[in-house]
Amino acid sequence: MKEILVISGKGGAGKTTITAAFSSLAKNAVLADCDVDAPDLHIILQPKILREEPFFAMRIPEKNDSLCISCGRCRDVCRFDAIDENFNLIPVRCEGCGACAFICPTKAIKMIDREAGKIYVSETRFGPFVHAQLRIGEEASGKLVAEVKKKAKELAEKEGREIILLDGSPGIGCPVIASLAGVDLALIVTEPTVSGIHDLRRILKVTKHFGVKAAVCINKFDINKEKAEEIEKFCMKNGIPLIGRIPYNPDVTASMIALKTLIEFSSELGGVVKNIWEKLMQI
Repeated sequence: MKEILVISGKGGAGKTTITAAFSSLAKNAVLADCDVDAPDLHIILQPKILREEPFFAMRIPEKNDSLCISCGRCRDVCRFDAIDENFNLIPVRCEGCGACAFICPTKAIKMIDREAGKIYVSETRFGPFVHAQLRIGEEASGKLVAEVKKKAKELAEKEGREIILLDGSPGIGCPVIASLAGVDLALIVTEPTVSGIHDLRRILKVTKHFGVKAAVCINKFDINKEKAEEIEKFCMKNGIPLIGRIPYNPDVTASMIALKTLIEFSSELGGVVKNIWEKLMQI
């Protein structure tokens, strides 16, 4: 079983569009969306949800009024001003540190699990799909990504799938680091702009740090051929496989509107993506 992750180091580079196209090319694969803060792969895949599970992350305090003696120790120890003058919790300020429960002399406060999101196991026209949604303002995105990957791996083992295809998060933070864990290959989608090159360098440092093999694909390479050449030279100098160049084409937006992958929608772009996928499989 091989895990392939598509990342970009930034948002809007086209990784989800490319992952969706790969979904229609990957045979015997489990698909997963590791962007749990703002998932969007499901928009193109149009999944049928088979089951959903609650995701519990940070624990929060709960007060038993019958045991509270209003001593005020909980309020004194709270560093986030999350307890009001009546010694009641202010949920939006609470960081779940547990100091109030620890200091309470009558054990009137206990820490309870809080549902922070949902995990979904679905079916798509290309195969099984695991995805999730973190509630607005919640933390522990990295933990939720780890759960998504765990369920995708369990599903792949159960059904004898050979590939786990992961759509990563933008940036280089916790969800990206969690996405990279145990991955066999990371395809980095970049674009020929100043910020694109900057973020390519950043994400390559992350993959190198975690010992993950990386390859690069330039999206919209023809909007700035000078910058595209700069990326090519950078990859050549650092021994990073450059396995594809995708031209700018309005069909990309049209395919999204039609809720179809590039393979389904455009023979021209479909051919380019197929070539990238074949090189990815060779690596």
